[in-house]
Amino acid sequence: MANPGPRNHALALVRAGFEDGPALTVASTEGEVPQGRELSFAWLTGTVMTGLTSVLLMGAALYVSFQGQLTFATAYEAIRDLAAGIAQTDLTTKTDRVRTITQTKSETQIVEASIKESVDGRDIIHKQPFERIRATLATAVTSLTGDVPAFDPASLIDSTQPIMAPDNANTDIYGAEVEGEVQIKTSAMPATFVPPKAVTDETAETYVRTQISDAYTEGDDVDQNGTDTGQGVAAVADQTTQLRELGLADDGGLGGVAENVTVVPMTTPPDQSGPGRSERILAIHDSSKFADVLSKNGFTPQEISALTTTLKNVYPDPTLPAGAHLRILLGPDPSSDSLIPYRLSIYVHDNQSNTETHVVTVARTDRGSYVIGVAPSQIPFPTEDTEEVNVQNLPTIYRSIWETARKHDIDDATTKRIVAMFAYDIDLTRKITPGDSIELLETPKDQQGSQDLLYVGLRIGNSLHQLYRFRTDDGATDFYDPSGETGKRFLVRRPLQGGGTLSSRFGWRIHPIFHTRLLHTGVDLASATGTPIYAAGDGIVEHAGWESGYGNFTMIKHVNGYETGYGHQSKIVVAVGDKVRQGQLIGYVGSTGNSTGSHLHFEIRINGNFVDPLSVKLPRDHALPPQDDDAFQQSIAQIDDIMKRDGTAMPDPTVAAASPAPASASTGNG
Repeated sequence: MANPGPRNHALALVRAGFEDGPALTVASTEGEVPQGRELSFAWLTGTVMTGLTSVLLMGAALYVSFQGQLTFATAYEAIRDLAAGIAQTDLTTKTDRVRTITQTKSETQIVEASIKESVDGRDIIHKQPFERIRATLATAVTSLTGDVPAFDPASLIDSTQPIMAPDNANTDIYGAEVEGEVQIKTSAMPATFVPPKAVTDETAETYVRTQISDAYTEGDDVDQNGTDTGQGVAAVADQTTQLRELGLADDGGLGGVAENVTVVPMTTPPDQSGPGRSERILAIHDSSKFADVLSKNGFTPQEISALTTTLKNVYPDPTLPAGAHLRILLGPDPSSDSLIPYRLSIYVHDNQSNTETHVVTVARTDRGSYVIGVAPSQIPFPTEDTEEVNVQNLPTIYRSIWETARKHDIDDATTKRIVAMFAYDIDLTRKITPGDSIELLETPKDQQGSQDLLYVGLRIGNSLHQLYRFRTDDGATDFYDPSGETGKRFLVRRPLQGGGTLSSRFGWRIHPIFHTRLLHTGVDLASATGTPIYAAGDGIVEHAGWESGYGNFTMIKHVNGYETGYGHQSKIVVAVGDKVRQGQLIGYVGSTGNSTGSHLHFEIRINGNFVDPLSVKLPRDHALPPQDDDAFQQSIAQIDDIMKRDGTAMPDPTVAAASPAPASASTGNG
């Protein structure tokens, strides 16, 4: 086919609507609007600069709106609520797009019981008050815990030691309630009185287990060659059958307790950097001092002073009346990981209209001062305290316990002991779940303001961890779980300063260097090079030196077939044969051997078999002897009885005016 040529192409363009015209020129008449095909460099430059300036201004505005704006700069700037209203949201929703509003419990009560004690050889019964605290764990942290030390398992070891000082805490509850003080006199039982015979389930179970133990230890089931004949098992079966026929054995046979069972959540919350905003609503049940309520909700003394100065012409009253509500908007503090109050609104209850009336709102400026602001949008107010749950704000269990304890004026020594006792069973570095709670029972404050902790119950998820105070015959006071074992384990699960960051779990994985599927025999706890490593428990060093793959590696042998290993160290400070104690320095974190970064590879072996250090059930450091079991069970029953009793709201020193309060009134501390 012949080439149509340039002329045909030009005709095709003309038919398509294109016109033949002169080229563009920059020879525009100066000072006049460009005509036709003329361009002006001045106009072009101005247009481009205007566009760039607009883009930059819009970008800066968006940045300030969504990220950079940490405070409200002007007094009457409109304040948009993060939540349009209060609504209960299903906690099982697998998203963080909907903010959950959770009700928070903050209940401090006085419970009275009749206590029996011996005074000068006489048994006396008198009334004694106990202080009971029930509270949900804080879902956000404030300046209350800004000075709390970082979680360090090794530093908590000393806080779990038994208390050898005289124990004045008495929970010996007398069965009947008495008024005043009563002296007990005892007399001999008549000779004709014969108590009825009874066999309890506990006695029967003990008898069965004793018979089984005897059957295995008598040696009559082993022949002359040392071969097991099975006669001992048959004897046990015959004895158990006989006991069941007599009604002395459990129909279920010998039971057991499931151990080493891990509940894994279906989804993992996304890793989001930095805290976010949330709103806290406080219901004031009793007339209370304004400054004290603020101090227990994250306001520093400087912020309280600045806020009250701003309010002196609008709300000069230093108290909050009963029925009032506070709305506190909390946001991130650029200088710490805590939340600071951005906005505070005060509402009082109008009895005539039965509505909440807005009194005043103050907002934080960029300079850290407070100014009068506009009221936020209306919401229905709850009867109890609530807090908006922001997944970015959820603290660790460790920090949340501290925040909750300081809200309730629990002394730091008691709080440190609480976290130390639970550190062996619970990973305190993981975030809490909304609804986790704690309850405590203490003696009332003495003249020095000291209290004795009698009981602590920590509910994490669906698990309840309980510890009861008990004093043994040797004069040592310690805390034991319901089975009579201390909270302290004989091994620490994270034996390095600060506990490290879990970077790789136990189990099968693709090796980061060899890219093959291999069993990871321990856990990797990432930490900076040079971080101190401590012995997980008492033992003897059986290896200290280079080990292929592990780099600088230490192996410690403990009792009952337990061994712990510490790999990739930068330096080892112990030698083979050294006896070490739990918490003793043995080396420093490094990245020697087959390692991709600075971390501690920590592993536990039981009879040569690798187990997961973070989930394996570890033996307790101490358990009560059998002769103390009856007295301990009685102590548990007495403490449980106090925890179940009705109480009265504890007199609060922050209360400004006398006001009757319901039995279960909240202290209004959030």
